Amino acid sequence: MDVMPLLLLVAGSAAVAGAARRSPVPAPLLLVAAGLMVSYVPGVPDYHLDPHVVLPLVLPPLLYTAAVDSSYLDLRAQLRPVALLSVGYVLFATFAVGWAAYLLVPDLPLTAALVLGAVVAPPDAVAATAVARRVGLPSRITTILQGESLVNDATAITAYRVAVAAAVGEGASWAGGVGEFLLAALGGIGIGLLLMVPIHWLRTHLKEALLQNTLSLLIPFVAYGVAEQVHASGVLAVVVVALYLGHRAWEVDFATRLQEDAVWKMVAFVLESAVFALIGLQLPVVLRGLGEYEGVDAAWYAVAVFLVVVATRFVWVYPATFLPRMLSARIRKREENPTWKGAFVISWAGMRGVVSLAIAFSIPVTMEGDEPFPGRNLILFLTFTTVIATLVIQGLTLPPLIRLLQLPGRDVQAETLAEANAQAQASRAAEQCLDELLSDERNALPGPLADRLRTVLERRRNSVWERLGQANPVTGETVDDTYRRLSREMIGAEREVFVRLRDMRYIDDEMLRTLLRRLDLEEAAAYRETT
Repeated sequence: MDVMPLLLLVAGSAAVAGAARRSPVPAPLLLVAAGLMVSYVPGVPDYHLDPHVVLPLVLPPLLYTAAVDSSYLDLRAQLRPVALLSVGYVLFATFAVGWAAYLLVPDLPLTAALVLGAVVAPPDAVAATAVARRVGLPSRITTILQGESLVNDATAITAYRVAVAAAVGEGASWAGGVGEFLLAALGGIGIGLLLMVPIHWLRTHLKEALLQNTLSLLIPFVAYGVAEQVHASGVLAVVVVALYLGHRAWEVDFATRLQEDAVWKMVAFVLESAVFALIGLQLPVVLRGLGEYEGVDAAWYAVAVFLVVVATRFVWVYPATFLPRMLSARIRKREENPTWKGAFVISWAGMRGVVSLAIAFSIPVTMEGDEPFPGRNLILFLTFTTVIATLVIQGLTLPPLIRLLQLPGRDVQAETLAEANAQAQASRAAEQCLDELLSDERNALPGPLADRLRTVLERRRNSVWERLGQANPVTGETVDDTYRRLSREMIGAEREVFVRLRDMRYIDDEMLRTLLRRLDLEEAAAYRETT
């Protein structure tokens, strides 16, 4: 097996994603554009997107990282709009896009058109999370988009399976489709509920951070695999487990949390970068298989399907946003009043991604009697163009759209004030705990060490309030920033001395690593005190 193409894909996509951090363009868009350009460079190998790799090996960790970083409480508060989008909208888009394709494309059976509808129906979890992080959407909108993108893949995959079964002649019925959907949804949730408690117990009882993080890397694959084995939704199983573990992450020891955060950030960065680059690299593969649909007709179909995909989201989002409030006094009382601007952003933020392409590539080549699946190559092409169009057009215009609509962002001042108040309460509890501990002769400490504990606690309490204060008129830094910078420069001076002593053979490399690790922890502590 030649691993060089895989290494080139990972290294190249990581380089482009790193460069994107210094540009105003979101990384997903640059990665897709780079993939499109590189796909026609002579000597570049074909990168065929294999659904048997993407769905079980790439999707679970991406879903896991997104769900762990999500707020269970926020998602629960927005459960109604999330459900309307992740289930209602996906099914609506499946039928709307399918019916439109059936009317547009001659000789395309309705069942095959519905396969296309199911494939392009779900906005992508990776795209939604990446763009939401970059553009700074209001917290409620971000929660709704992230919640939708975590769950909608399960709806789309189930709808796709029912449509494919009907297209290949396996006798699928409406009743059977509803039953399969319920089995997938309830089964996936049930598997997640069964797994989450024992997995969390195991995480809290393993004593080594290395073992705990090894388990962490296995969790999304285990949840997905167990659910799929019983024909339930692996997507929902992963999301349920991840939400629970994220909600109770505070019960795991600090070393595990530090390692786990770094490990999963790296995994998410590599996978997200490779996934978006891989989307662009599919262009030659898709075009070669277009066959009889080449030419102006294919381009017209692509534009039409893209417009239908965009329009169906607006048609669904506005009634789903405002009608429930008009019909229910309870909803009006419990939920904040939505605005047309927020609904517009949610409608426009429906970027598609790699999941749609992976599902499309999993369409069987033949049906019963070895007949070709009708319109398979065209469905692949239309899925590809829809993904590219939504990422580029909607992804590029979303930031200026948010600025134009003047949506209120996060209230940083209010959040900092809430953080300061929370820290003050925690510090009072810590002071009381420290006084009780020091009153016991078994915990006797010399005065300077006891004072150091109190100083660190006071510093942690005051640092949040200092962020509300005035900046340095010369440097523009807050007191918090200056403290952090001076701490790091002092630690940097110590680090240089240790390295020089190693080079002089006064200490060996093992001692150097011990000393540097101690400084790293001190630097992390200094950073943590001020963030």
